[in-house]
Amino acid sequence: MKRTAAVLGGDLRQVWLARLLLEDGFDVATWGLEQGGAPNAVPLSQALEARLLILPLPVCRGGQLTLPLTDTRLEAEQLWPRLRYDQLLLGGLTGELSPRLMADFGLTLADYYDREETQIANALPTAEGAIQMAMERTDRTIHASECLVTGCGRIGRLLAQRLQALGAHVTVSARRYSDLAWAAVWGYGRLHTGELSGNLEKFDLIFNTVPALLFDAALLRQVREDCLLLDLASAPGGVDQEAAKDLGRRVQSALGLPGRVAPRTAAAAIRDSIYHILEERGEPI
Repeated sequence: MKRTAAVLGGDLRQVWLARLLLEDGFDVATWGLEQGGAPNAVPLSQALEARLLILPLPVCRGGQLTLPLTDTRLEAEQLWPRLRYDQLLLGGLTGELSPRLMADFGLTLADYYDREETQIANALPTAEGAIQMAMERTDRTIHASECLVTGCGRIGRLLAQRLQALGAHVTVSARRYSDLAWAAVWGYGRLHTGELSGNLEKFDLIFNTVPALLFDAALLRQVREDCLLLDLASAPGGVDQEAAKDLGRRVQSALGLPGRVAPRTAAAAIRDSIYHILEERGEPI
């Protein structure tokens, strides 16, 4: 039986995903990706005939399907009634959408992003992309720069490691003492998150990975005006953007870096996650 899949919307990650699935022998149709040069573009009605429907990451923004590579707009609530209960939907950052679609429409939606292997794979291009942004937006080298990485999760650990390899003086902040112990083992400076106040003046670069408001107006006042603060945390981020603007601080939001700097690598991670989901469900791959 021919394996059919439709990739609906998304960014360059989904464009590359369609190409990778084609290489693996899938019969692939795409919709909403024409500005990215996706293969096998078809009308939406034809795409919705596929057994496997791959939705964007995130699936929706503001109630609309995430469609940055087309001028077309589609309300998500207009899509769901057109789908069949025997289709498998796969999307990223689905949140509370999965149980609601099952309850209201009998649809099965699995999250290809909410898996540890995918999160780890995406942490690498995020870390590399953050360093690339820092290089492009500063007038100094990473080497010998004083760098602070707030948070010691997947991204924070990879980022600190790569900054240190480039010769930066790296300090890691975390709330858990176990994370600070690992930071000491790896040779980084350490700051408990509760002790950031009074210790920010020396840093040339700050990379925030904490997905909660951390840099409020009080802390931003202590950040040097020539310091670049890159906010890598998922929306709404960890920096008070209005306060940063009022104070004249250099803050750069860095959401969706894998899709911007390494879409092919990010697409391969999504493909692998999809295959793992299919395997666990007993579906043919």
